[in-house]
Amino acid sequence: MAAGASNTTANDDWGKANFNDIYDCPDPRPYFATLRPLDYQIPHHGQSVFRALVHALRCLHPDRTPLNVVDLCCSYGINTALLNYRVTLADLSTRYTSHHLSALPTRHLAAEDRTFFAARRLPEAATATGIDSAARAVGYARAIGLLDHAFAENLEVTEPSPALRRALAGTDLITVTGGVGYVFTRTFARLLDSMPTPPWVAAFVLRTVPYQPIADLLARSGLVTEKLPTRTFRQRRFADSAERYAAFDTLAVNGLHTADKEADGYYHTDLYVSRPAPDIAALPLARLL
Repeated sequence: MAAGASNTTANDDWGKANFNDIYDCPDPRPYFATLRPLDYQIPHHGQSVFRALVHALRCLHPDRTPLNVVDLCCSYGINTALLNYRVTLADLSTRYTSHHLSALPTRHLAAEDRTFFAARRLPEAATATGIDSAARAVGYARAIGLLDHAFAENLEVTEPSPALRRALAGTDLITVTGGVGYVFTRTFARLLDSMPTPPWVAAFVLRTVPYQPIADLLARSGLVTEKLPTRTFRQRRFADSAERYAAFDTLAVNGLHTADKEADGYYHTDLYVSRPAPDIAALPLARLL
């Protein structure tokens, strides 16, 4: 599919438009060219939240250095770039839709990206592990240095590989900004089974997608899930009227109102943060964020 085009065939399971053609390209340019016109912004919100959580983990557990962060459904490593480097989502969007880079072969773009990110890496950067079924996207993020460990594995379908299990063993934080709904309890169960100590989990979840089954699963590993009560976060504009109607129908069935939220033309997400009870007692979510 040409950069900037979108296939808005509804996902049969939950009504969301299908952008599969941009999730596993050789590099991120089609991804940003397609999503930028839709004002895609959830990684921007994730940046401040994930940095705050990493800072809190360092304060509560100063012996964990560097921290180990697993980004689930990591795609091209965008969340890791925003966590570990002096860049913003707007910087990345502008970069990957620029005329200057549009004609470069992927291998030349990768070389430029390695230099670009190396010059902007934060000294306190966390060790980053990315998991996504999109092999080319994950491979690109690893090739340019955003991910320390990269795994093209679908944990809804298969058990983690031995290498992934080893990488997961010391996880401090799991992040996800758009994957819940594509991955669900089976994935989280397999992640937790690979982790001797349950990590913190921070998930931005569309309001059209249920999170309680995952929260219940996390609870069985000793994690208490809190939903940030004060606000929701925009993900992106609806791609078309069919997507909007499907979202509104799902929200109505679940008894959720769209005023001041999806009625503004955007998908909205809730933020869920799961932590052990002693960590919550030491640093309540309202104070943390």
